[in-house]
Amino acid sequence: MTDRKTSRRDLLKGGAFAIVSAGATGAAMAGQQSAVAPASKAAAGPVSPQTLQCAETLFDIHYTDAEREQVVQEIDGWIDRMTRQRAHEKPNTLSPATVFDPRLRSRSYRDQPDRLVPSNADAGALPTSDTMIAFAPVWKQAAWMRRGLLTSRRLTEIYLDRIERHGAALECFVTVTPEIARAEADQADRELAAGQDRGPLHGIPYGMKDIIDVAGVRASWGATPFQDRVAEVDATIAVKLREAGAVLLGKTTNGALAYGDRWFGGITRNPWNTEEGSSGSSAGSASATAAGLVAFGIGTETLGSIVSPSNRCGTTGLRPTFGRVSRHGAMALCWSLDKIGPICRSVEDTGFVLAALNGYDAADAGSLGMGLEIDAGRPVAGMRVGYDPAWFEAGTEADRAALQAARDAGVELVEIALPDLPYDGLFAVVEAESAAAFEQLTLSGEDDGLVWQDTAAWPNTWRRARFISAVDLINVDRFRREVMEMMDSMMDGLDAMIGPNFAGALLLITNYTGHPQLAFKSGYNQLQTRTIFGDPVGEDAPTHRVPQTTSLWAPLFEEGNLIALGREIERRLAVADDHPPAFL
Repeated sequence: MTDRKTSRRDLLKGGAFAIVSAGATGAAMAGQQSAVAPASKAAAGPVSPQTLQCAETLFDIHYTDAEREQVVQEIDGWIDRMTRQRAHEKPNTLSPATVFDPRLRSRSYRDQPDRLVPSNADAGALPTSDTMIAFAPVWKQAAWMRRGLLTSRRLTEIYLDRIERHGAALECFVTVTPEIARAEADQADRELAAGQDRGPLHGIPYGMKDIIDVAGVRASWGATPFQDRVAEVDATIAVKLREAGAVLLGKTTNGALAYGDRWFGGITRNPWNTEEGSSGSSAGSASATAAGLVAFGIGTETLGSIVSPSNRCGTTGLRPTFGRVSRHGAMALCWSLDKIGPICRSVEDTGFVLAALNGYDAADAGSLGMGLEIDAGRPVAGMRVGYDPAWFEAGTEADRAALQAARDAGVELVEIALPDLPYDGLFAVVEAESAAAFEQLTLSGEDDGLVWQDTAAWPNTWRRARFISAVDLINVDRFRREVMEMMDSMMDGLDAMIGPNFAGALLLITNYTGHPQLAFKSGYNQLQTRTIFGDPVGEDAPTHRVPQTTSLWAPLFEEGNLIALGREIERRLAVADDHPPAFL
């Protein structure tokens, strides 16, 4: 059992809560990272042995005087090469030559057909209240449409009305697209009436995170330097959702450049307590979904940006296996970590959305062509589910209730213990890659235009990242391989793991290994209003009844296990249908 704990606060302060890939930097409209003019030698100053001695402190190394004299003889040439490299323009879409692949060569992975089997649970009668229709899960809304009880246009108008009434208070939309929404809804109704059924998302309205491009629609990335940026082409998932018949309501907010819940227009709010932020960076998708302003939202995660806002807002977030969903047309933050996934109000809904998004895309260097088989209603009795009792001793009553629900469902609980390793060293990867993606902001000083300037925010993180040693970064990457092998061994013989979201550093570990994670609503806590890091805003801060999630993890590409088990636990907990009172 490990003593190391990595909390949500640690992740945030370590440079986490970032998210997805593929867009453009610097020259925002052109999608280029503008080159930075080389600094003159006079401005930079000569490099002396004394300069090197000061630098040694940063890297915890020590050279002799003779060694420093030797290094100095070659350092100017190295600086010149790197200066010329910085001056060479690179689009944000340009991935590194070394592309992350979560698969291990020693392991074979199950061939899955692309197959989605809904649970076929009874959706019941159409509610008489527009509010209850808005809060219904996608699987019910889809059933009502096919029974002729609900049209896409009516559902779209319900959501547009709710966005108009509540969107400003939550600060969860950057751009609303009513013309697009009504046109797509009317098309969906015509097609469904003619017997052309594109699948369970046909006619379902959703919100798209603002770092993902939709042609002709603003995509500001939440950041002041890019607030007027308009996308020229569709992201791959925008095309996929359109092909699935989903209806775009608009672009939801995200923390600036995919970190936190603060964007250039304000702070996105938690519908359960609007005095606090929604967390992030998929802030608007979680807030809007929880408040019944969309049927579902699209989020992204680099290191917590689906799981964390889902936990705070009480939504269901699914972070897929790395490489399962194309990131082409989304802002690149960290090429080896960025992932796109759904934020919903029920577990089964996440399966519907993932099935529409799944698939290989040659335009994304990290894309993997793996089938996706989901049978939402399949029995889960006999599943082998790993857990560490210590996680739940330190967890909440809601976490323990989720564990008991799994036990009552007939799964075989298997005790596990993660080895005690220096997992926090992995933060160097996200810090260095994101600093590279937005180098132009740092070197030009444009990072001063970002609204969040705290020590933990991107500007300071990227300045500090300039001092990560290349040697250390490569050795961290080697350690990442060791962690991948550890998780492969840990998952061997298991169908899933269950635990509090941040237990045992699993959120950190599995983002780096590429394993999927499902965060589902498990209960409520009475908590004081919180900061972005989860601390009370003050000793006398009022308390509020707020939701929380518990998480499941699965072997690579086995999201079907998460959907089936998560849905059964959700059914037994019976808290998914509770909604924030201020928005009923």
